[in-house]
Amino acid sequence: MNIVLDLLLLLLTIIYSYVEALVKFCLPQRRKSVAGEIVLITGAGHGIGRLTAYEFAKRKSRLVLWDINKRGVEETAAECRKLGVQVHAFVVDCSDREEIYNSVNQVKKEVGDVTIIVNNAGAIYPADLLSTKDEEITKTFEVNILGHFWITKALLPSMIRRNYGHIVTVASVCGHGVIPYLIPYCSSKFAAVGFHKGLTAELEALGKTGIKTSCLCPVFVNTGFTKNPSTRLWPILETDEVARRLMDGILTNKKMIFVPSYINISLILEKFLPERALAAISRVQNIQFEALVGQKTKKK
Repeated sequence: MNIVLDLLLLLLTIIYSYVEALVKFCLPQRRKSVAGEIVLITGAGHGIGRLTAYEFAKRKSRLVLWDINKRGVEETAAECRKLGVQVHAFVVDCSDREEIYNSVNQVKKEVGDVTIIVNNAGAIYPADLLSTKDEEITKTFEVNILGHFWITKALLPSMIRRNYGHIVTVASVCGHGVIPYLIPYCSSKFAAVGFHKGLTAELEALGKTGIKTSCLCPVFVNTGFTKNPSTRLWPILETDEVARRLMDGILTNKKMIFVPSYINISLILEKFLPERALAAISRVQNIQFEALVGQKTKKK
């Protein structure tokens, strides 16, 4: 009898969830304030990280900016200071666990407890698998996913004590579907999406619902890391657009942020399509970018 009641309750919960989602879609969502929050952004010296720092600076957050590139992170910090906010810039290699832990301790002493983490630092080496060096594969995973673990582990305890914070995982549409000549990158982004989902579920199981999570999954972004990207069906995004969409998702506590948003629909449809149809879509899509194939750089 209990199982029958549980199933009925489950059905009602599903119906209510759909109605709630429809209402949220139709009505303007309330946006939280991030003024005064201590925000740590990795990979802040370039691209999405830099533009995201600007978005937080406009909203008067206190910024902690990390990047392996000293000149890049200092330039970002200087621009943010022009907006009248407190900024702390650090040169940090997000593939080095000990350097991450040491830098976190320095941030705690000099700035305070971080309340918003934006795990954005990334590495990508476009090449076929046999042309990809072992150290490039290792670096991809160290930066794109293992760094997320070390940073989050180091900063999560203070969030748990207060039941307050926001953890942002910058992943990719490549964390939901694969692209040839990006095997390590796609694999690491699948792991990043899994990290976000697992962390979200664990925080809920612990009753720490005051700690929010978001995962950004854009298509190709014009950051310069992937040379000459082109597609027939997806747009090539500019970093300012992606940063604005990310900020909107953070302010509304959106868990999965697809850019453009219709990518979510196409990913759902793919689950129901046969392999032949998916292969046909891939041919029509005709994704191309410069990659090392057979030890020669080609546009693939």
